[in-house]
Amino acid sequence: MHEREQLRHHLNHIDDIIKRGNYAPNWDSLSQYEIPDWYQDAKFGIFIHWGVYAVPSYNSEWYARNMYIEGTDAYNQHVAHYGTQDKFGYKDFIPQFKAEKFNAEEWMQIVRQSGAKFVVPVAEHHDGFPMYDCPFTDWNAVKMGPHRDIIQELSDAARQQHLIFGVSSHRAENWWFFNGGRQFDSDVNDPQNAGLYGPAEKCDPKGWIPERQPHEAFLDDWLARTCDLIDRYEPQLLWFDWWIREPSFKPYLKRLAAYYYNKGLDWNKGVAINYKEDAFQEGTAVFDVERGQLDDIRPSFWQTDTSVSENSWSYISHHRYKTADSIIGDLIDIVSKNGALLLNIGPRPDGTIPEQEQEILKAIGQWLAVYGEAIYSTRPWKVFGEGPTKIESGSFTDTKRKPFTAQDIRFTTREGRLYAIVMKKPDDHRILIQSLAETLRLYPNQIESVELLGYSGELEWTRNEHGLTVVLPEDQLIHGAFALRIR
Repeated sequence: MHEREQLRHHLNHIDDIIKRGNYAPNWDSLSQYEIPDWYQDAKFGIFIHWGVYAVPSYNSEWYARNMYIEGTDAYNQHVAHYGTQDKFGYKDFIPQFKAEKFNAEEWMQIVRQSGAKFVVPVAEHHDGFPMYDCPFTDWNAVKMGPHRDIIQELSDAARQQHLIFGVSSHRAENWWFFNGGRQFDSDVNDPQNAGLYGPAEKCDPKGWIPERQPHEAFLDDWLARTCDLIDRYEPQLLWFDWWIREPSFKPYLKRLAAYYYNKGLDWNKGVAINYKEDAFQEGTAVFDVERGQLDDIRPSFWQTDTSVSENSWSYISHHRYKTADSIIGDLIDIVSKNGALLLNIGPRPDGTIPEQEQEILKAIGQWLAVYGEAIYSTRPWKVFGEGPTKIESGSFTDTKRKPFTAQDIRFTTREGRLYAIVMKKPDDHRILIQSLAETLRLYPNQIESVELLGYSGELEWTRNEHGLTVVLPEDQLIHGAFALRIR
């Protein structure tokens, strides 16, 4: 079938599914969408950035773009190590991306041991190289590089581990991602490479605001690719980066959501779309905050996506890793505010997960094995918590907060129980929870028992006008945050 005929066939299929379904491509219809229970119960998932951009192992996953922007560190690094971009471009990393040690089953075992309930590998990043058998381009992982359908393998392995499977698509950003290569003699200007580098539209001096919106052909291709991805792997979570917020995408987003939500009904599975900023209308998908949190409870369920590394989403040789304790603290804070955490890892180009990242995930899993009752299947309380440490609301704030203290406490509820999660063990073994003072109306009920999760003994506690005071057992080893069950 001719390429344009194939695209038209897919678009007709999309419209047929929409016409027969419950959801129509308008905000009024899509506002009937309900976030599935599995998602609100899961709380914790693993994001996986893995692609050709892991091969240079330098700068970040944006090496693919920055290597074409003169004067950047990545540009200078590239010329020094690989030569000029007309002789060795991003496409020339593809044969080096062999994934010779990739084992999807091992990956998903590591994800499962982390305590995560869902997993979201990147299906296609800004670089225009799908990690699956995409029928709309020969530049994909089945026909080049590893010659494997990475997303299919991960989908199969995830479901064997009883993990909810999702995918991310960053295809929208390919419209302009490689535009730096238009400014000088590079392989981006070779028409034979257009299937990878895309339109490479000229941007303003800020770097990623194109001078013109995507045209119909690009948008049709975006919709067809995304719906094909849905059909192939039946993901229950579909994550998008920020650039779908652009005006030209709006009608396509409505068609995409109607198609996906109708397919979810056909599968009898709850599905969800993640979006940033104002790409979707409130109540029609799940709001996502990149590398940041919120400073209070959000009435609608939401999500943070962030990485184990402070300076990259993909594998690089010079990571600045976060600690497991700091990530656990973020998870607790996010859940107390009606959110979920999608935590990213970045495997090496050979398919192995860096040992330090495995250790971080293992530590999180060990914590959740003891205190997960206060996280999974919970809902926010009347207030998210108390304590001196302030959270700056918004994106790209994940490294700005100070460490949590023993006075920082977060609350969750589940099946009539209240959980108080103390962010750090106090030096004197005593905790004062001021929000549970008898004189406040936050918790007017009598307290029957206070228990430390993971501890079978009884706790000494008292409640008065100052709050609930709990004495921790000296024989119980506690490192970092811990959770109390209050009945």
